[in-house]
Order: sequence, then C-alpha cells, then structure tokens
Amino acid sequence: MRGLLASSVGVTCAAALALPLTSPAVAARPVSPAAVRPASGAEALGGTQSLPLAPLTSRDRTLAPVAEQGLPRRDVRHFSLVGVIWDDPDTVLHGSVQVRTRAAGTDTWSGWQDLETHNDDAADPGTAERTSGRVHGATAPLWVGDSDGVEVRVRAEADRRTEDTARGSRTATTTATLPTGLRLELVDPGESAPAPTRRESPAGTPHRALAPRSAPTAEPADDLAGTDAAAANDGLVGLDATEIPALDRQQTEDELFALRAGQLTDRQRAKPYIGPRPRIVTRRGWGADENLRERGFVYTKKVKAAFVHHTASGNGYRCTQAPSLIRGIYRYHVKSMGWRDIGYNFLVDKCGNIYEGRAGGVAKPVLGAHTLGFNSQSMGIAVLGSYGSKKPPAAVTKAVARLAAWKLGLHGANPKGKTYLKSGGGNLYPKGRKVRLNVISGHRDGFATECPGRQLYRKLASTRTTAARLQGR
Repeated sequence: MRGLLASSVGVTCAAALALPLTSPAVAARPVSPAAVRPASGAEALGGTQSLPLAPLTSRDRTLAPVAEQGLPRRDVRHFSLVGVIWDDPDTVLHGSVQVRTRAAGTDTWSGWQDLETHNDDAADPGTAERTSGRVHGATAPLWVGDSDGVEVRVRAEADRRTEDTARGSRTATTTATLPTGLRLELVDPGESAPAPTRRESPAGTPHRALAPRSAPTAEPADDLAGTDAAAANDGLVGLDATEIPALDRQQTEDELFALRAGQLTDRQRAKPYIGPRPRIVTRRGWGADENLRERGFVYTKKVKAAFVHHTASGNGYRCTQAPSLIRGIYRYHVKSMGWRDIGYNFLVDKCGNIYEGRAGGVAKPVLGAHTLGFNSQSMGIAVLGSYGSKKPPAAVTKAVARLAAWKLGLHGANPKGKTYLKSGGGNLYPKGRKVRLNVISGHRDGFATECPGRQLYRKLASTRTTAARLQGR
C-alpha cells in the first residue's frame, strides 16, 4: 500500500495531460448540476497540499550548472490540479517548471509536462485585493486528472553569450535566480454536494427571485455565503438555480429595460443592441464552495470591454469534468494565490458551456482579477484549456461571441468597436495612461503575455463580427 504524506491537507494563504483528449464538440452540451457525484463531509469540499521545494542535484553532469529546485517522486493524497507558487507576486520566474504525475490507483506515470510560468491574470496594482499581503506569485495551474503521485523540477533560465577577450572568444553563462519560497500546490477540487431542486418558471420566461429567507442570524455562515452569491442574480433566476436559462431576443430586450431602466441612453431605448442572453451555469451549478472566497462583492462602474483569456491548464479534460476543473482553479486562485475569489468573470469550456465566475451577479459589472492594469470597466472571459498551438473548437468561439454580445449589450458597447480604458499599471502601459483598445480584446492587448494563446487570439476578429451580428448591428 502506498504511503501518504504525514502532513495534513494544508490550506495555503496565497495562483500534454495525463487524461486522454476528447473530440471537440460542435455545439454546447448541457452540463448536469455541477456534473459531480453527491458527497458529504470535509473531504467533499476538497483541499490543497502545499509542499516546499528543495534544491536538486542534477544527474546530468554534462550540463552547465543551473539553479534547480523540486521534489523527487513521492506518494501524496489525491489531487487533480497542480501549480507552483512563490513569495513575491511581483517576481517573475525566469526558467521552466515541469511536473509528472501518477494516475490514482495505478503505477502509470505521465511524461514531463510544462507549467506556464508567466501567470499574468491578476488584480490591479494598488487595489485591496493586490495589496492584502496574502498574494503570491504563481504559475498557471495544470489539470492532470485524479492523481496520487507527483514529481516536480524547477530550473532557472541559463543565459549563454559569447564574449571577446585578449585570448579570444569565450562563452559566458549567467544563471537567473529562482524566486524565494517555491512551493508545490496540489489541489483536490472536491466533490460538490447535490444542489437543491431548482425552482421552475414557465417555459420561455426568466426565473425570478424567491421570497427572502429567514433572518441572517438563523442561518449558518455557509448558507449565508451561498445565499449572497445566488441573490446577486436576483431578477434573473431563483436562489436554488443551477443555471440561468437562455432567452430569445425579445425576452432579452424586456429584461434589459427591467434591469437597467434608469441607466439606458435614449439611443439604447430606441434601439437596444443586445444579443440574446445565453445559458449560463451558476456558481451553485458548478459546485462553488462559497466559504472559500471573501464575503461581499466589489463592482466597477460599467463594462466597456471584454478581455479573452485561456487558462493554460491543458485540454485533456472532458466537458463533464469542467465543473471540477473550475473548482480547482477557484481554490488555486483563492487559497494558493491569495485572491478574494476566482479571477475571471466568466469561463467557457471546450464544448461551449458558459459558467458564472467571480460572484456578484452575471448581469452586474463585477470587478475581476484577470487583466493586470485593466480590470476596471471590463470583464474577463476565460476559455478552459491551452490554445497556443491548438485551435479552439467552433463551439468555444460561438459561446464567447454569444456571451460578449449579451453582456456588452447591457452596457451599450459595440463588439466591433474601440474604447478607451485607463491603465492601472502593467508591463505594457504605465499607470494613468488612456489606452485605445478593441471592445473585445485578447489578454495580450493589455499586458505583455502569450495569453489567450496564438490560435485563440487569431479567432477574435471573427468573434467580434459574430457578436455584433447577434446584437443586430
């Protein structure tokens, strides 16, 4: 029998797969409530094993010496998502991070898999979320499926250059310094408890909020947190709903006037350019543990732009596993990276299913932590997967267009247009600069990063066109 680590499942204060690839779907496949098995008890909520890395001795003596840290192969408790964090969120890890994992209950190890070292999704500089003292630097998380063994190596980048000397040329090697406090984070997303039966409304009509529950003092804290998150969608759906249903164009326009009657311009009243509301899986639907996040919500003034991301977490998940993947990212963002909630406002799986991200209400301008410097007056849409070399399925781009057409339409934004956002500070634009951006932009447009991946970025032009058409433009 394999031994388990003696340490308990830690809760940290901090952000190529083992599973076989599945064929991309052409259309969205409905996800059952949370797509998870019923569970109860502490184990159902998941957890994080946080393991400090230690210096490694290179077994290949022919290589130039480099700074290297990691962990040798070892048995661990079950986990499905892995990442590496370090102390200072402003320190960049110049080098490579690789992991290999063992499928749970087997002796089968994966090959070495790369973790994206530049995880540039973050809260704006100077905000309470960024300056809380709990924030860590981090790689992007990687989904590996149910695993119970791990090995990791972190190698600093070696810069080799040729120098001319009096005795001729020579090669000089400079090795980067690894960040301090490197830790391996092994995330068990947990299994969501079955959601209560959804309140049904007449076919083709939006759900309405339920009557207020009993006084807060009569409910446990976890019930209150869940109620707060659900109540933020008041007017769209009932408190126990696992999804917000799709609406047709007329229903969406009626809802727009109901939600934003006093905020619409004369032009919007005369011609409300807005796409039909798409189906959205709620936080209850994907099984969010509302006790992980900070209580309360933070809003920006409006939504002028949408930034498209990929999670860089790999493409080996099945769409039925997407809720579990989202729970893993949520726990990694909050407990490992130190954010107040999951960073993205929405997430889209490779089958085109759309999920509510950061709590606060899908129709409201919730302040996210997705595009460092440009979180204010914007929203972040993250596609689950890695799209540097792999083309996104058509279902993905259609879902992003549908979501953008609706959410941007709530605020009168043209998906094919341009807008100005003021930079909060980043590696492309200094704090305070007004930057002209596409209303639908890629993460790389606001920050120097590979996100959302070359292949997904190439699809943004057609996404803008589709979203504008859905708005009736």
